[in-house]
Amino acid sequence: MKVYTSIESIPRFEKAVITIGTFDGVHKGHQLILDQLKKEADRIDGESLIITFHPHPRKVVAGAQQPVQLINTIEEKIELLTKNGIDNIVIVPFTEAFSKLSPEAYIEDFLVSRFHPHTVIIGYDHRFGQGRKGDYKLLEEYSARLGFELKEIPAHLINESTVSSTRIREAILQGDIQLANTLLGYDFFFEGKVVEGNKLGRTIGYPTANLQVENEEKLVPGNGVYAVQAEIGDGKTPMHHGMMNIGLRPTIGGSRRMIEVNIFDFDAEIYGKTVRVYLKKFLRGEQKFNGLDALKDQLAIDKKNSLQFFG
Repeated sequence: MKVYTSIESIPRFEKAVITIGTFDGVHKGHQLILDQLKKEADRIDGESLIITFHPHPRKVVAGAQQPVQLINTIEEKIELLTKNGIDNIVIVPFTEAFSKLSPEAYIEDFLVSRFHPHTVIIGYDHRFGQGRKGDYKLLEEYSARLGFELKEIPAHLINESTVSSTRIREAILQGDIQLANTLLGYDFFFEGKVVEGNKLGRTIGYPTANLQVENEEKLVPGNGVYAVQAEIGDGKTPMHHGMMNIGLRPTIGGSRRMIEVNIFDFDAEIYGKTVRVYLKKFLRGEQKFNGLDALKDQLAIDKKNSLQFFG
């Protein structure tokens, strides 16, 4: 897949079949649209093209007061779209000026003059332009005049999937990992850099990698203990089973939210490395125990439950 981060750098696409959206999560609902995109591009011997935006439009339109929590970083989104077999992705810088384009200017000056689409495929509820006033009906009027085909993803096809980025975010925050992973079509993951901790875990037999998520917009799961798989560094090492705690560590009077991953049967030095964590199952909520011995006993149960899950 070819990735373009500047509108000025894009080539003239040949028979481009285009869809437009934020695609946060690249979930099963999105995958229905991507399948339609690829089929149509194959049918006309053209190339599939996704137009997406960075930063997320809600961050620009709603202002900095509205924190944005995203299922995927822009890098993760590119990775997932690549796996879906898309030919081209154009990441459009979403600015305040861009958000103020009228729907008509959006179609004429942005979509048509920049991308020269053969076909545009959008969901039935797609909105665009200033105030999100542009819709399918307006695109239909322009398609006849400007010479591109327009195809709609019908409501029943999207609604039957009952998938939305909002629903997935809620499931991840509430610990319903099974639902989130089912709706995504893959295991939710995030990455963090291994940083120094207080090394308490190793004193009770459960050393942990303390992760710092560097992208503040990346969605972090709710507090609790999870069965996870961990991938260290460049992803070329084997996947490791483990368990993860996210929370304040109330047993030792903690006040700062931390992400700690205990990687089973692993003792290498990984400070400064990036660890990707795949969430597999929510085991329990965060608890305050009556001392370290009680915590250690519970960790033994958590590890047993994790290993049982992994079979």
